[in-house]
Amino acid sequence: MPDLRRRLVQLLLGLIAAGVGIALVVRSDLGLGPWDVLHQGIAERTNIPMGMVVIAVGVVVLAAWLPLRQRLGVGTVLNVLVVGTVLDLSLAVLPEAGGLVVRGGLLVAGVVAVGLGSGLYLGTGLGPGPRDGLMTNLAARGPSIRLVRTGIELSALLLGWALGGTVGIGTVVFALAIGPLVQLFLARFTMVAGPVPALAETAHR
Repeated sequence: MPDLRRRLVQLLLGLIAAGVGIALVVRSDLGLGPWDVLHQGIAERTNIPMGMVVIAVGVVVLAAWLPLRQRLGVGTVLNVLVVGTVLDLSLAVLPEAGGLVVRGGLLVAGVVAVGLGSGLYLGTGLGPGPRDGLMTNLAARGPSIRLVRTGIELSALLLGWALGGTVGIGTVVFALAIGPLVQLFLARFTMVAGPVPALAETAHR
């Protein structure tokens, strides 16, 4: 088994890639993934930076783990802190996009980066993101992962849209592409044996 230092380095690289990827999708202004529609909607209504909202929502979701008695991993905790921080830092330096071609390129690059980041950090086996963990834990109690994921993400999407989050073609692209991309990168970067690849059926965090 790879040593802990290598796993931590891969974990951090994955979380950074995910945060940068989300920022690229935001700058494309073509639509976000379901959870990020919610994060952006809350940010728009509260004037809190979107990355800080990502962190706050992650903490709330972790609180929902308590009755499920799911153990936290170091990857889970770092996921909450790093992705949102990197997102805000990236948004601070990335300019607004210009024409549609540039925005489309940002969308594609962002979705691929989120998929890569998810494959990297999930492949370490150091703990899923809070949203992934909630979905898989609920699914372990009966419903399928797909059913639980659909219900939770649709709720996040609708609430975020009502709050002013961006929904568009990018939302569709993200929903269709993220699962296959995570599976692709997990196959390349999984460092431990076990059920980690099953998490590819969930979202990215």
